[in-house]
Amino acid sequence: MSKGQRTKERIVAAALQLFREHGYEATTMRMVAESAGVSLGNAYYYFKSKDLLLQAFYREVHDAHVEHARPLLAKERTLLARLRIVMLCKLDVIEPYHRFSALMFRTAADPKSPLNPFHPAGDAIRQEGEELFDEVLTGSSTTVPKALRQELPNLLWTYSMGMVLYWIHDDSPNRDKTRSLTERSVDLIASAIKLSSNPLLRPFQRKVLALIKDLQFPA
Repeated sequence: MSKGQRTKERIVAAALQLFREHGYEATTMRMVAESAGVSLGNAYYYFKSKDLLLQAFYREVHDAHVEHARPLLAKERTLLARLRIVMLCKLDVIEPYHRFSALMFRTAADPKSPLNPFHPAGDAIRQEGEELFDEVLTGSSTTVPKALRQELPNLLWTYSMGMVLYWIHDDSPNRDKTRSLTERSVDLIASAIKLSSNPLLRPFQRKVLALIKDLQFPA
């Protein structure tokens, strides 16, 4: 690891600790620099704003999720098992950050905030998240109608964000409620996807897809 990379990691670690202790809004880049043991100019050299520090955290979490899930996906072919792996791996990776995520929720919930997962600032990570769900579908033994197949990666990523939101508000031990809901909802989703190939359901499928397109945010 290069000296620059070590410095970046030290800055991110310092920022996350300060965000936990003081909140996102109250933490300044000067505080981050002092905590990380670097000059303010050096902190700004690597991260031009606090938002980019959080984006770096999102990137670390996403990369850890993919790294955790892919070896397990290689062992499974059923859609249910593959969806279950991706969703439960996500919960495993984010669990250490539960309290931090709860503290950050007020800022991240703002639609105008770059920290909101639907904000354009997060497009790259969102796209990679959709690509992971695309891998789930591609590697499964389930055949999905073409029209639905095109929409599913985005729909599944959006579903995963909904589960993360539930997880943030879950105060049960070890987030057992979230894990139970994930298991049950994944089963329903996998079953619904399989049923989508039934010719009798095509009119209903077209209506659902039309509704989804109407609900999508403008590009």
